[in-house]
Formats: sequence, structure tokens, C-alpha cells
Amino acid sequence: MSLEQVDAFYHVVASDTGIYEQYYNSCCIRGFFGIWNWDTKKIVNFAASLGFEFTESDLDIALFESGAGVVQHPTSSSSYEHVHSY
Repeated sequence: MSLEQVDAFYHVVASDTGIYEQYYNSCCIRGFFGIWNWDTKKIVNFAASLGFEFTESDLDIALFESGAGVVQHPTSSSSYEHVHSY
């Protein structure tokens, strides 16, 4: 169930430009040389503010152990797409 919540959350993030911008600004830590780090605690809290329930462990499994998930902004389109493999 929790992995389904992660997937549903990223579907919403990918389908709504405003939510994506909030997600990016709230959860991304921009490092040197264009390296981005994502704060999983902030992601979980942001998702909870939208009504989704999952833990940092669930997020780690969905994003890292399954080889899944990034939210990408295609250069040829104004829409966002969610790429996943879980």
C-alpha cells in the first residue's frame, strides 16, 4: 500500500506544474556543480501535506532499491512526466 502511495504522489507531482515547483523548491538541496540532493524527510512531509502517507523507508525502497523514479521535465514539452519501474 505504501509503495502505491509513493507512486500516486509522484503521479500528482508529475502532472501538476505548480505542485512540481513547490516540491522542487521545498525538497531539493542544490549543491555545487549542478548536483542536486533530495531530502527524503522533506519529501515525506510535503507528500503528507497533500494527503499521501508513506515513510522515508517506503520512499527509499521506491526510489532507490527498485531502480525507480524520477520526475522529469521534458525539454520538448511543457508537461512533466513520471518515470518509474516499480
